[in-house]
Amino acid sequence: MEHSVIVIGGGVSGMTAAGMLAQQGFNVTLLEKEAETGGHAARWDRLFPDRKKASEVLDFIRKGMSRVKVITGITVVNITRNDKEFTVVTRGQVADGGSQMADIPHPASCIPHPASCIPHPASCILLATGYELFEARKKEEYGYGIYNNVITSAELEDKFRSGSPILTSEGKPPARIGIVHCVGSRDEKVGNLYCSKVCCVTGVKQAIELKEMYPASEVFNFYMDLRMFDRHFEELYYEAQQKWGVSFIRGRLSECAENPDGSIIVKTEDTLTGKPLKMTVDLLVLLTGFVPGRGMASISAMLGLTTGADGFTNSADSHTLNNSTEIPGIFLAGAVKGPVSISESIADARAAAIQIEVYLNSDKPGND
Repeated sequence: MEHSVIVIGGGVSGMTAAGMLAQQGFNVTLLEKEAETGGHAARWDRLFPDRKKASEVLDFIRKGMSRVKVITGITVVNITRNDKEFTVVTRGQVADGGSQMADIPHPASCIPHPASCIPHPASCILLATGYELFEARKKEEYGYGIYNNVITSAELEDKFRSGSPILTSEGKPPARIGIVHCVGSRDEKVGNLYCSKVCCVTGVKQAIELKEMYPASEVFNFYMDLRMFDRHFEELYYEAQQKWGVSFIRGRLSECAENPDGSIIVKTEDTLTGKPLKMTVDLLVLLTGFVPGRGMASISAMLGLTTGADGFTNSADSHTLNNSTEIPGIFLAGAVKGPVSISESIADARAAAIQIEVYLNSDKPGND
């Protein structure tokens, strides 16, 4: 009997693992809540540290998914287990391979409307539901949603990807730009004590891109401490300083205000000199961190999975069984377990696919 695998989440991790499993001969269905696969990477322009196009990475992954059944625009409403088999029930706008198949109603519950729900049987499930970005409005002192010239790093990346010029709300090229690190990360006030891992290098990458677009501009990075954790990250940091003249100021912003002309007043303390600092920028960019995906909470409740104090899903063992859970047949990949980079997501998804292959083949004759 051919084993079936359900992959929940169509970002980098889910797509990578689904493609690998399908190539191994398993019947793989990928379920994605959005209208398209790609996750957050689909909104990204260039990646750190080499500034490779995100679209090239996604194209590479998608080439390996020719045997995967992709269903987008759906919601997982229930997961049940019977012995070693699972049933994942979904509802929503269903598409397969990008073409619409049916317009399924959205009832409050599928129990009184069984015809509106679709069951998907599986021998095991891979959870790759990813993450959400921290809601910058929760940091009111930074003025996001209040002042027009305060944007998030994701919004800035959207502009890079679309090729749009980076302008202030007044339609002018910004002469001075501030980039604020750790927005929603390492912040006890919002309940997120963890580091989101990729914000620092994102700030460095985006600072260089802003200088490439506007060489005469001044770009300032306001940081707590810089965490250049991976290969070539430190070199990118030096390039930003030495080649592009990006300034780095150690200190967390205390508050922002708006001038009559729309520019932003930022107040912080330069903790290297011990002096308070007040300056004006034309554009302020907030590097928002990772938070657990909203949909994962309900899935965890269905399966009885546990989460850590940070809200991300626990694996069976963070050292030796990082892709497994305490429930046989349920596996994890990518940012569902915490902040990771795209390259780490791909590697983790491949590891999860190998573990799933071993698990599914363990019941074959001769493998006992």
